[in-house]
Amino acid sequence: MTSAPTRPVPSSPTPAATSPIAAATAAEEATEAAEAAGVPPAMVLRELVFGAACAGAVRAAASLGLADALDEQPATAEELASRLGVEAGPLERLLRALVCYQVFDRAADGRYRHTPLSRLLRAEEPGSLRDIALWCTEPWTWQSWSRLDDAVRTGRSVFADAFGKEFFQYLHDDAPQSAALFNRAMTQSSRQSAQDLADFLDLAGIATAADIGGGQGQALAALMERHPALHGTLLDLPKVVEHADPRLLPGGALAERARLVPGDCRVAIPVQADLYLVKNILEWDDESTRRTLRNLRQVARPGARVVIVENLVDDSPSMRFTTAMDLLLLLNVGGAKHTLGSLTALIEESGLLLRSVAPVNAYLHAFTCTVP
Repeated sequence: MTSAPTRPVPSSPTPAATSPIAAATAAEEATEAAEAAGVPPAMVLRELVFGAACAGAVRAAASLGLADALDEQPATAEELASRLGVEAGPLERLLRALVCYQVFDRAADGRYRHTPLSRLLRAEEPGSLRDIALWCTEPWTWQSWSRLDDAVRTGRSVFADAFGKEFFQYLHDDAPQSAALFNRAMTQSSRQSAQDLADFLDLAGIATAADIGGGQGQALAALMERHPALHGTLLDLPKVVEHADPRLLPGGALAERARLVPGDCRVAIPVQADLYLVKNILEWDDESTRRTLRNLRQVARPGARVVIVENLVDDSPSMRFTTAMDLLLLLNVGGAKHTLGSLTALIEESGLLLRSVAPVNAYLHAFTCTVP
């Protein structure tokens, strides 16, 4: 592995840092920080309960193409409104709200200019988050969030109760534009994390790699581009594999070294490799996680390396992001993100030997294992 810091591997599940005591401590620290800055707790809470306004403002900016309308030269709200074909007054109000969150900046002369956050809303910006910003604020999300208390009471998804269908069936049948946006957002996210993984993983001594449940295979393609001698296999459901990354498909730049295998990793993993990559698929329920790891353990040769990449909700530099995804999983499909302890326990139960845990980036951790 690279020199990214690793942590000791616990022999049994550890308490989540988001326990009631830890949460209370975090709240106290946040309150103390706010008071130190001269902001009373009541004001902090008032701003928190208006969080939907922030998300809505970011969505409006992304939907309108506001960040693309502003070039490198500062512009007034009137100039931007003319470019976008919208009313200047309401646009000024939207910009004023966004400036509060450092999404755009307002100069002393009243003109608006880009910030690092607003640039990420540009469609063609490297590392753009525009599609992800739109996906996370789709119309159905607002209704789902309003039922979070029901999800907490029952411990299950509330999506079917709200929309009459399970999440992915609803997208397929009733929200095709949202489904297309979901695909673009996931592709965008996978492409970015794929580069981080390619930077992170040391493939010395690895001749073959398998991306298990790897979606379109961006991570596998990034690894194969980084290592010209590497042969790779992508395993995922038939309809997913059919739309794999163009680099892996017949005629693609990596096709001669790539193998596409349709299948369900919860049923079987008919793939031999030196390295197995398992990224963001162990979050549906513990039983499907057990089946996937058991299938992997049965097929992998002794000494093979298994790298499991997941978001953690108890020790991450991006806790607000990972815990929000965890709650959205509960709402939509009844799934859950892992704590360090919960994933460690499942890995050990499977018989894999956990060697190290290290951050890949601000929101992903890699659990590096070997097959005994």
